[in-house]
Amino acid sequence: MTKEYNTIVSLGKKNLTQADENKIRQLLLHAGISVTAQLDASQLLIASKDRELLKQIIAVLRQKGYAPVTQKQEIPVLDMSCASCASSIQSMMLAQPGVLHANVNFANTSAEVEYLPDLIQEQDLQKVVRAIGFDLLLEPAASREEKKDVLQQAQYSKLKRKTIIALLLALPVFVYGMFFMHAPFANWIMFACTTPLLFWVGRDFFVHAWKQAQHRTVTMDTLVALSTGTAYIFSVFTLFFPDFWLKSGLAAHVYFEAAAVIIAFVLLGKLLEARAKSHTSEAINKLMGMQPKTVVRLDAQGAQQEVEIAEVIVNDLILVRPGEKIPVDGVVEQGQSFVDESMLSGESAAVSKGKGESVYAGTVNQRGSFQFRAQKVGQETVLAQIIALVRHAQGSKAPVQKLVDKIAGIFVPIVMGIALLSMLIWILFGGEHGLTQGIMVFVTVLVIACPCALGLATPTAIMVGVGRAAAAGILIKDAESIEKAKDLDVVVFDKTGTLTVGRPQLTDQYWLDNEDQHHKNVLVAMERLSEHPLANAIVTAWPDAPMLEVDNFESVTGYGISAVYDGNAYFAGNRRFMTNNKVPITNSQLEQAAEYAKSGQTVIWFALAQRVLALLAIADPIKDSTQSAITTLHQMGIQTHMLTGDNEATATAIAEQANIQHVQAEVSPEGKAQFIAKLQSAGHIVGMVGDGINDSAALAKADVSIAMGKGSDIAMDVAKMTIISSDLCQVAVAIKLSQLTVKTIRQNLFWAFIYNVVGIPIAAGILYPSFGFLLSPMIASAAMALSSVSVVSNSLRLKWRNIGSVVEEIK
Repeated sequence: MTKEYNTIVSLGKKNLTQADENKIRQLLLHAGISVTAQLDASQLLIASKDRELLKQIIAVLRQKGYAPVTQKQEIPVLDMSCASCASSIQSMMLAQPGVLHANVNFANTSAEVEYLPDLIQEQDLQKVVRAIGFDLLLEPAASREEKKDVLQQAQYSKLKRKTIIALLLALPVFVYGMFFMHAPFANWIMFACTTPLLFWVGRDFFVHAWKQAQHRTVTMDTLVALSTGTAYIFSVFTLFFPDFWLKSGLAAHVYFEAAAVIIAFVLLGKLLEARAKSHTSEAINKLMGMQPKTVVRLDAQGAQQEVEIAEVIVNDLILVRPGEKIPVDGVVEQGQSFVDESMLSGESAAVSKGKGESVYAGTVNQRGSFQFRAQKVGQETVLAQIIALVRHAQGSKAPVQKLVDKIAGIFVPIVMGIALLSMLIWILFGGEHGLTQGIMVFVTVLVIACPCALGLATPTAIMVGVGRAAAAGILIKDAESIEKAKDLDVVVFDKTGTLTVGRPQLTDQYWLDNEDQHHKNVLVAMERLSEHPLANAIVTAWPDAPMLEVDNFESVTGYGISAVYDGNAYFAGNRRFMTNNKVPITNSQLEQAAEYAKSGQTVIWFALAQRVLALLAIADPIKDSTQSAITTLHQMGIQTHMLTGDNEATATAIAEQANIQHVQAEVSPEGKAQFIAKLQSAGHIVGMVGDGINDSAALAKADVSIAMGKGSDIAMDVAKMTIISSDLCQVAVAIKLSQLTVKTIRQNLFWAFIYNVVGIPIAAGILYPSFGFLLSPMIASAAMALSSVSVVSNSLRLKWRNIGSVVEEIK
């Protein structure tokens, strides 16, 4: 290979011929790609490091059947403190040759990277990231999430300790600095408390700021380090050399309290943020926990052997006993049972399984035993694909970055520039006291522009908003969902357990013998012996029925049950069961059954050997709050959709009852996530409301995800909001609270910046030529404190807001 070639793309094919080389050249030329390239064995050598060009070349090759080798990895990122940190890491990764794509997500502290393995490896990326003060967790893929959780928990505990220590150290400094500054030894006490607060508790601010400065970037850490460091150095100088100021006719003030309070409050804000993100990986861990650790494998002679799930291969024969989780995907070869597949379909009714039926990893076998042949194992199972979907959706970058970090990217360098320029002007044109006044102006500008109020603007409003939501029975996991919920224009609902009650109930009945009590008691006695999930709906409908003993009870999987009582044979099941047992059926009975089925209900036929006794309709009814909730959302201008794995008839019937505008039936878990993505690509801000494991991928994909409190733990872990009571009316309340909270945040940011807009020019000395007024750092620190008080007070207005009035505003 000649030196001019600097990019290698492995094509995944060996011994490429001259014809292959010519074909590839023609493909690139046809796509409008002009690049100096040559083929060497199975490698395409390209004289370009242009990332977009490389991505284009790889796309063309894949379209034409070649397999260029790229590596995709999701790597945990350590030590990030703000969204601008994520941007810095992402920029550094993308600047490396061979990196095709990089997306660093601050919310879940991970980086999705695609790169050419012949040019760069994970270890190379780690070196780049470490150079700017961060790190990558390069554990084996199987243990990365677990290790990341351990490190995050340790980091959170460390941050919590530091915040408590910072608050304890800052309190006496603040009290002395604001009220007892002339007390004996006050300055020395403040010095003693502030020094460890800055250089031990707040050390990371200075370390990160220095490493960022080395790469010509600035973040909030820069402003914190510069403002607190300058205030501290100025105060230490004044403490040890007060005569320097006294000889110039100036008071020898110290400003330790400004430095101490800034560090304490910023750490508090970081702790609140870390707390919101501390459970991001629990959903993945619980999904992984749905797969058993060991399985019972049968050898050729039928002998049982318990093995680790990692040892299972395709075509192994697996035994599943009552109550066990199915370990991998496969097909039943022997035995019959009912399997709870609610984690996939979301439907409460268990599914009958017999020979030739498919079973899926993570689903739960009920009372029967069966043997099945493994067809998909490891990462190929449906459960593994759901895990991958959730992980990908959680790792995708949010469309809206944190507002404060965006502003800080502009605000920090501007403030630094103003402070330096002001100091130089005073030194050059300030006359006899130009130097001392210039230094004081520099400190004053940095102190008045400190990010204390800016750091409190969002977390205080979020804290109060989350508290008000909790009072309304809505648990909110993070600030991002509050920021986005106000913009929702589409809300997608799961059916079972979300719009409906979530358990089958006897909804209608048609008795041909005027509801003969004797026959009803026999029916209940039979259903008490049945393992079918719908049996419980009939038993609970008549809890006072006497305990009769029936003879010759038999359950026919997929059809129904039969028994003998008082010499008479009774049958309960579907229509095919009646036909198989030669029970006469009339046209009027068929019409009644069709009417029930049309409305989405399951029909149970109950009969003697000679005639039908009753038709029983069983369904999962909608919740009392469903219609009201959907109507309220429509009044707010929000579209509604329903997605369900159930059949078309049932889905349509429920949608009509609930007044849902759009409905999609027989949708898989992956299909739900794809439908959410389709709405998003059309420009909609989408909310997803669900309660089951099968909703987890869609919940993770949605802009705002809401889980029902009585649903699965997985759904609640993935979702950003949880409605404790499962009252759907609270969806509208959550959206309204989002609007109020974001409004408060914007007001807070206004107050945080208005002090800077007015205060910075005054601190720089703009009033001095006309009025002889020069703001002192002490007044500047008081203004800083006042801005914080105004921000907190404004947030508390939301706390005092009557939640009842919020609900009334919606209605």
